[in-house]
Amino acid sequence: MSQAELLPTDRNTYFVEVILPLAIAKNYTYRIPLELNAKIGIGKRVIVQFGKNKIYSALISSIGTEAPLQYEAKYILDIVDDDPIIFPNQLEMWNWISEYYMCFVGDVMQAALPAALKMASETKIMAANDPTLDRSLVTDKGYMILEALDLAGELTVNDVIKILGQKTVFPLLRSLFDKGYILISEEIKERYKPKTKAFLRLASMFNDPDGKRDLLDSLNRAPKQQDAVLAFMQLQKSKSDISRQDVMEASGCGTAAITALIDKGVFDVKEKVVNRFEGTDVLLSPDFKFSPAQQTAYDQIKAEFEQKDVVLFHGVTASGKTQLYIRLIEEALAQGKSALYLLPEIALTAQITERLKLHFGDKLGVYHSRFNDNERAEVWHRVRKGEFQVVIGARSSVFLPFFDLGLIIVDEEHENSYKQYDPAPRYHARDTAIYLGHQHHAKVLLGSATPSVESYYNAKAGKYGLVELLERYGDAKLPEIKIIDIVEAARKEEMFSYFSAELLQAIATTIKNKEQVILFQNRRGHTPFLQCGTCGYVAKCVNCDVSMTYHKTSNLLHCHYCGFSEEMPQTCPGCGMPNLQSKGFGTERVEEELEIQLPDLRIGRLDLDSTKGKHGFDRVIAAFDNQEFDVLIGTQMVTKGLDFGNVTLIGIINADGMINFPDFRAYERAFSLFSQVAGRAGRRQNPGTVIVQTYTPNHRILEQVKEHDYNGMFITEVTERKNYQYPPFYRLIKLDIKHTDQDLVNDAANRLASLLRQQLGARVLGPEPPLISRVRNNFIQTITLKIERKNISISKVKDLIKQSILHFDLDKKNKGVKIQIDVDPY
Repeated sequence: MSQAELLPTDRNTYFVEVILPLAIAKNYTYRIPLELNAKIGIGKRVIVQFGKNKIYSALISSIGTEAPLQYEAKYILDIVDDDPIIFPNQLEMWNWISEYYMCFVGDVMQAALPAALKMASETKIMAANDPTLDRSLVTDKGYMILEALDLAGELTVNDVIKILGQKTVFPLLRSLFDKGYILISEEIKERYKPKTKAFLRLASMFNDPDGKRDLLDSLNRAPKQQDAVLAFMQLQKSKSDISRQDVMEASGCGTAAITALIDKGVFDVKEKVVNRFEGTDVLLSPDFKFSPAQQTAYDQIKAEFEQKDVVLFHGVTASGKTQLYIRLIEEALAQGKSALYLLPEIALTAQITERLKLHFGDKLGVYHSRFNDNERAEVWHRVRKGEFQVVIGARSSVFLPFFDLGLIIVDEEHENSYKQYDPAPRYHARDTAIYLGHQHHAKVLLGSATPSVESYYNAKAGKYGLVELLERYGDAKLPEIKIIDIVEAARKEEMFSYFSAELLQAIATTIKNKEQVILFQNRRGHTPFLQCGTCGYVAKCVNCDVSMTYHKTSNLLHCHYCGFSEEMPQTCPGCGMPNLQSKGFGTERVEEELEIQLPDLRIGRLDLDSTKGKHGFDRVIAAFDNQEFDVLIGTQMVTKGLDFGNVTLIGIINADGMINFPDFRAYERAFSLFSQVAGRAGRRQNPGTVIVQTYTPNHRILEQVKEHDYNGMFITEVTERKNYQYPPFYRLIKLDIKHTDQDLVNDAANRLASLLRQQLGARVLGPEPPLISRVRNNFIQTITLKIERKNISISKVKDLIKQSILHFDLDKKNKGVKIQIDVDPY
């Protein structure tokens, strides 16, 4: 019997397979109580018992009539939803992600659903109201619980765990319950609650003209209240929903007057569900016109979409790509379709949302991780209902319940921020968006000024369409790029702290011209590491094999891998000498030194530390856009598509850290990063300048950046990658083997590599320790698989990997060893 034929209105026994938000290899089957037959449906959440714990966010993935053979199916406890919260095509995408990225579908569910849509359950415990019970008969721990209940009235299981300092509290609670000392109630809570707002209504007795006249006469001695009523009556002519704030602003009265009118029964208060994301439109022109080059690119994109479902749009910085995106979205909406606009960073959504809000108004929804649980759940519900036809968001937006998607735009498609590294699923939002487009028969536009080598290769090979826009919008010119040799400048005594004389002079001139500057340093914090000048001791994290970074704002040493922090030592812990020296520099140090060199500057900082909080990005960006800062110092955040019209100078403090990073994509990423940060300069009429400080001025990447030579970089990179067997010619799969015992993890990694080599031969490289070989007290060994793209089935390779890992897990020598799989780890 197919699922479509199941009509759960009869007295048959049904079984449902559910997805649990856990890292388990299989879905479990549960039995449906007869009284719930009519409510079951794929995509609905159910409450189930799993092991000793209850999981409240299980999701029905299929319905059948056959019981499982290996175990007796438990009954589900309840069905949460009247309507499914996800669509069948979402389940299909979850399964694709699970198979392609070699993770569990429970991991995908955990990532896909907003936290507020996962049910929260608390077992409530209360003392029984029975004075005849003798408390002297209970154990000491039982007495502690009863005393706490006397004080608090009720406790949750978590409270009991904290009071007793142990996790095994269920037997004790069950004993107290059986003996009648406590009452236990299971309270299921849905965390998502719609936002409501109070609106005022005039009491029905005052709706007719005579009633209104009598009301106003009765308020002659309360002029503020009379003004409030008159203002309300005036507002009624233009608004259906009138809030307290509306009346207060229109009348000039205070809250006391409104409260008095409510107490008198003049106003009734009505709660109404409202949108959390109300906002005023920004003053931007909705009637922009394409330049000839933009019009040509637009026509080419439309023509390519006739032939291809995926098109790569290579447009230089400030070429007006966003305007083309808006027109394409408008066209999709005119056809009754919805659109998804993906951005790599939350920082970008503030600027882009302002532009899109004017064009799409209440049809526009925003979705990213800085929203709280209720806000994310509200966007989810409104997308599912079709109220948001345009969604702009970061990578997790691909999981939203779209039902009629016509266009997906992946802006800055080259960005590695689209890749989820931890925890599983380790998916890439760009590639997932392409699959999502395939599901919906939607068109996918990948946009970038510096496309990833993989995407550009696919476009050149004919897999994707390719459209190029290689001139800036209006009269804006590409910036002039100057390379400063740090060694030569130091020899001439023209280096002042981290700044060359030319860069300092350029900053001073730019500010004098009332223009703005961005300085790029790809490391946050103050001092990357402290080293003793006497014995060479380096301050390292106790949990990770990595140096601690000093942050001046907190005056602490921080580990950027595990979050551990400690106070700054005054003397060397190794030799006891007061000779600790700062080595390297981050954004905080650059800010500090620049204030010394040019003390009158107004300096802002854009990095992870300065943008904490929900509106942290927006606050810094808006301040710089409003010219409250002369100089903005930042990490990679300043490179990603931000549009500042008054910036004419970019300074890259030290280019060598990016170029010399040990990664096969280091040169590509360096080119992209430098080109993108350079693209923030001279985006209007005033020409831009970029000053790059480096110890290797003749490096080919810097020469290519200087000449804006993307094609030269691409040809060099693909040639090297073909010779050394890297993407796009080979697939990479990385396996990290982890354990707290270094010898055990080394032995286990060798055993796993041996099993894999039996199946895959020379395609298996390693094991070897990664750049950071210990994180959170786990030692790491890495095995890398290079799989050719031609004449081999990647699904068969993945099956062989799974079989090898299964054999590995069955060996008792490997007990406790964790394996972390990352498909396409770049």
